[in-house]
This record gives sequence, structure tokens and C-alpha cells, in this order.
Amino acid sequence: MLKFYEARDSLEARQLIDALAAHRIEATVLGEYLSGAAGELSALNFPWVWLINNDDLGAAQAVLDGFLASRGSLPKQGPWVCTGCGAEVDAGFDICWQCGAARK
Repeated sequence: MLKFYEARDSLEARQLIDALAAHRIEATVLGEYLSGAAGELSALNFPWVWLINNDDLGAAQAVLDGFLASRGSLPKQGPWVCTGCGAEVDAGFDICWQCGAARK
């Protein structure tokens, strides 16, 4: 088994499990109910998706990338150049600071 992805919550973990299963990739969720042990463990416990077969890592990563992209959860990659005015805009912004054009 291979520790693969730390989900935000049980719902996200289960949705990813379903996406992986659709591609015939076996996975399971561990740590889903740790928050019930409050007082003994940190209050910030997130469920982990584990791959059953380590050989599925490449295919699972492709599924995860698509899953996160469909949710708009992919991190933005570095600064971008506005197509409207050519200004360089920091990665955290989707609107150009100079001309107000949206990121494309």
C-alpha cells in the first residue's frame, strides 16, 4: 500500500476513491474517523487516500490531476502574462492589476 493523497474531508476522499475506481485503481481511505478521538489527537486530522497497488501510482496521479482540475483545486503555477496589456501578474491573482483583464 502507498500513502497517496491527504483529502480535505471524508467527502473529498470518497469522491477521489470513486474516480480512481472508475479507472480500475484500487484504493482505500484511512484516518477518516480520527476526529472522533478529539482530546487525544490533534483536532486537524484529515483522511488519507491509500493506493492498494504501488504500481498504480502513475495512473492514479493522472486521475488525481483531472479530479483536482475539475474542482478548480489545482495550485496556480507562478506569475502569468496578461494577454490584454502584457503586464506580469502574480500567480495568486486572476485579474490583471494594470488593465483588469481576466486570466486566460
